[in-house]
Amino acid sequence: MNETRSRTALVTGASTGIGRATALALARAGFDLALADLDANWLTDVAAEAQGRKVVPLALELRSEDSIEQAVTQAADALGAIDLLVNNAGRPLQKPATEVTWAEWNDVIDINLKGSFFLSAAFARHCRSHGRGGAVVSLASTHGLTGIAGRSVYGISKGGIIQMTRMLAIEWAPLGIRVNAVAPTTVLTPSREKLLSEPEAARACSRASRSAASRRWTRSPRRFAISRAMLPLRLPARSWCLMAA
Repeated sequence: MNETRSRTALVTGASTGIGRATALALARAGFDLALADLDANWLTDVAAEAQGRKVVPLALELRSEDSIEQAVTQAADALGAIDLLVNNAGRPLQKPATEVTWAEWNDVIDINLKGSFFLSAAFARHCRSHGRGGAVVSLASTHGLTGIAGRSVYGISKGGIIQMTRMLAIEWAPLGIRVNAVAPTTVLTPSREKLLSEPEAARACSRASRSAASRRWTRSPRRFAISRAMLPLRLPARSWCLMAA
């Protein structure tokens, strides 16, 4: 990276949860930011919190090829070369496999896996066109590493993210693009607080987390802890890594 200019990052799903915490951690680390979510108006508060940094809010629909290409173009137009892509946006689904509809399957896979893949590819083309490397960090999940009832489609999508990370890391190494993933356990975010307040659901998440990480969690980590785990992955020394947090 050229250290004479501000480093830059594109973060998806940045209006809340892990995405918001990651965006603010990157701002504190000196990054200018392109923040993306379904509605750019959702990003007003987080943009205001990233004091002292340039922040560009973007509307992004990961199920749309045109929207993906437009988001990368807009980010580059506003910030110049983009150093880091954080694939955070995702859609959960808690439902027995026998009850999942075709539409629900397509929705989860299109957002969590297909959209992340094609956004990563657009980012790689951006890096290649500028003759420089970059870094991709994707949010996987311990649900992509182990089995848990009622989370089949979500787990499959996150397992796909893990394999995507391996494949792209190998393919893009000659371009100087580092590709990594973080696989958190169930994280205490606003969207998960209600789920974790239900005893049986909380026990199921705890069992899956212990199985994936081979250790006992006494409580769910908070989104700020996950964002701190992601920051080292932007550094050049990390060529490929899967971190189970």
